[in-house]
Amino acid sequence: MPEPLPIAAVNHVAVTSSRLAESTAFYRDVLGFSPVARPKFDFNGAWLFNYGLMIHIIENQRTPGPEGEISTRDNHLALHSDDLNRTEQLLREHGVPYRKNESKASGIKQLFFRDPDGYHIEVGTYPPTPPFIGARG
Repeated sequence: MPEPLPIAAVNHVAVTSSRLAESTAFYRDVLGFSPVARPKFDFNGAWLFNYGLMIHIIENQRTPGPEGEISTRDNHLALHSDDLNRTEQLLREHGVPYRKNESKASGIKQLFFRDPDGYHIEVGTYPPTPPFIGARG
């Protein structure tokens, strides 16, 4: 088996948005990300940072849209919270529809919701990273 790529860390997560101002406000005001400087590209967007993670929002009119059921099994950004009750209260205060989920197998509790463009976001209280399976090297 060939060796894996020499990756050091996650740099950013990118999402496209047809609602750039609304999405920037959502990631800032609801999720607590702060805007950071962005190069002067030839397309609109925003860069935000918090929790050791950068989010790049790229303006693009072809996005999924906020319609449909909130899914626990779709592509999503997952964020950790030590206080899901407060998270749920603040989602209500922000007027963000959400879905609660609890995994019986793991005991993990989660809240799933969508950003203004329809991308799924999960906030949960997670245990430490489980042990690795097999050899790592």
